Amino acid sequence: MSTDTHALSRSRSRSRAGRGVPNLRSLLDLVVGLAVVVVMLSPIYWAIVTSLKTELQSFSSPPTLLPPTPTFAAYGQAFRSQGGALGTSLVIAVGATVITLLIAVPAAHALASFRFRVTGLVVLLLLVSQTIPGIVLGTSFFKIFTRFHLLNSYLGLMIADSTYGVPFAILIIRAFMLGLPRELLEAAYVDGAGTLGTFLRIVVPLSRPAILSAGLFAFLFAWGDFLFALTLTTSNAITPISLGVYSYLGLHTEQWPDLMAAAVFAAVPSGVLLVVAQRWIRGGLATSGLKG
Repeated sequence: MSTDTHALSRSRSRSRAGRGVPNLRSLLDLVVGLAVVVVMLSPIYWAIVTSLKTELQSFSSPPTLLPPTPTFAAYGQAFRSQGGALGTSLVIAVGATVITLLIAVPAAHALASFRFRVTGLVVLLLLVSQTIPGIVLGTSFFKIFTRFHLLNSYLGLMIADSTYGVPFAILIIRAFMLGLPRELLEAAYVDGAGTLGTFLRIVVPLSRPAILSAGLFAFLFAWGDFLFALTLTTSNAITPISLGVYSYLGLHTEQWPDLMAAAVFAAVPSGVLLVVAQRWIRGGLATSGLKG
């Protein structure tokens, strides 16, 4: 009896020790994760703190981690000077997202449903297209848009920005569509829905998480674009927020609170959109990754 009791005690000790290892590992993971988050968010924190300072306080030495006397004067100045640029970026980003989805959703459906001999090659080319430097596309677009009078136009920037989103969106949505139950699609064909009806009534609603995820990334690509905005605009007729912040830096180099307030304005829409749509991003990307 004493032997059995001793063995049971040792077994429980090993069990408690075994449970302690994962807890320690989880704690280390948490510490590392928090450290990474702090490093990544520190520029945003510093921009917010600087935007709430006065111009004199922004040059204080040593710099303070909190604004001594918080003021929102810089935000008023930034909104007056960059409010139009925010609206311009919103129009361009929404337009680029619409163009991206109008091209990517049917293309993804075709690559997922119809077994062409060149399907593998097309997917490979889509992956390769993601590695092309943006400056190469920018200079090519400049020559093409000059010929078709698309420089300094909303449509030109929408088309250029959609080139970031279309290949990525096709890959994401196709991977999701590959996991749709074939029996459901075949049943729709049998019921007389046809190719177009099955696509619009069955495939698109079921693929909503992936479509929303791809659309969100297309919006973010266009919202944060700087290269095409700089290359394809030769006047001040159209100024996206990324280009507006850049020009603001050149005009007001020493007015750091105003500059940081403009940068915060540029980051707020994308941040809010990510927070609101994170459920669809997580569901769409996780499912496409598992079923692709």
